[in-house]
Amino acid sequence: MTLPLKDALEAKATGALAGAAVGDALGGAAEGNTPEAIQQRYGGFIEGIVPPFLEDWRNARPIAPYHKGDGHITDDTLMTSALVDVYDTVRDHLDAHAVAEHLVPLLIGDKRWIPELESEALLLHRIFLAEKWLVARLHYGHVDPREAGVGNIVNCGATMYVAPIGIVNAGSPEAAYAEAIDVAGAHQSSYGREAAGVFAAAVAEAMRPGADVDSVVQAALGLAKDGTRTAIEAVAEAASRVDDWRTGLADLRRAVEPFDTVGPNYRAPAMDARIPSRTKSIEELPIALGVVIAARGEYREAVLAAVNYGRDSDSIAVMAGSITGALGGLDAVPQEWVADVSEGSRIDVTATGPVIAAVARDVWAADAARAARTAEARDAYAGAR
Repeated sequence: MTLPLKDALEAKATGALAGAAVGDALGGAAEGNTPEAIQQRYGGFIEGIVPPFLEDWRNARPIAPYHKGDGHITDDTLMTSALVDVYDTVRDHLDAHAVAEHLVPLLIGDKRWIPELESEALLLHRIFLAEKWLVARLHYGHVDPREAGVGNIVNCGATMYVAPIGIVNAGSPEAAYAEAIDVAGAHQSSYGREAAGVFAAAVAEAMRPGADVDSVVQAALGLAKDGTRTAIEAVAEAASRVDDWRTGLADLRRAVEPFDTVGPNYRAPAMDARIPSRTKSIEELPIALGVVIAARGEYREAVLAAVNYGRDSDSIAVMAGSITGALGGLDAVPQEWVADVSEGSRIDVTATGPVIAAVARDVWAADAARAARTAEARDAYAGAR
């Protein structure tokens, strides 16, 4: 049965965001580890929700005393949900100033249930140092939001939560790229900011009815610049030769390694890691596109590949899950995972999809009115001879 367009939009938007949240929850347990360590810990490949990698999770890493695993979403989903709330307030396109005016107050003034902390807390108390930068620079430093990202570590921080920008700009990767580049200016610079634009563009294309894996990759390549583009090309080529991700994860890692500044030990980054560069790329986005290619766009396999890849597995799975969830809609996301992650996190991971779909329709109406005014002005000039 063909769904009405309103339902189809909600299904794809919810698929994108619930798909991202489920990937986040599955990937959290594996984060920071190698595929070999993951398989040793869990007796083989991760195939669903698993307990924490470290049994003494509260004390094993004092800088990050988070309960990862057991179906708990991480800061990726918390930030994504906060951005949806900003859109729900503004109900129009966002820019870097919206981050300062609306997102930062949520980070420091709004208590929410934080699954990894097993308590209600400010988002500020869970987000990573690269996201705390937003508060330090914008709330305390009063830096111009369009320039606040300069000086932050260059990582996937701004990329991991911009899927809503792709949804609001569904069908227009160019518009999604431009909006995400503006928004991410408050958070990141260099290839971290670039990746945010390209990921939003990929989601925007995946939201287009009739989109497929090839069109998503081509949209990303059509907009990506410098090392980000080259890294995506390299990983996409390697992924196209992968018949089964279970035997191809090392091939994907080898393809992205020349562009990744972190180095082989994810927990001990190289001395020149995460600094601005024209030739480098974050690892997460090219690998996310690579697992989507290797899985032929199938949600479950793309997310499991991302999870078992390890390293920044939660963010990779967020990106892969968002793209494949947008392509296939909510039905593509295993319903048992949706239910189990919602229960484990005590958060309905399907709740943000209808919200951002409704916002998108309001934004499109505003876009149409703006386009009509532009056309009227240009028509007036056309009549002047």
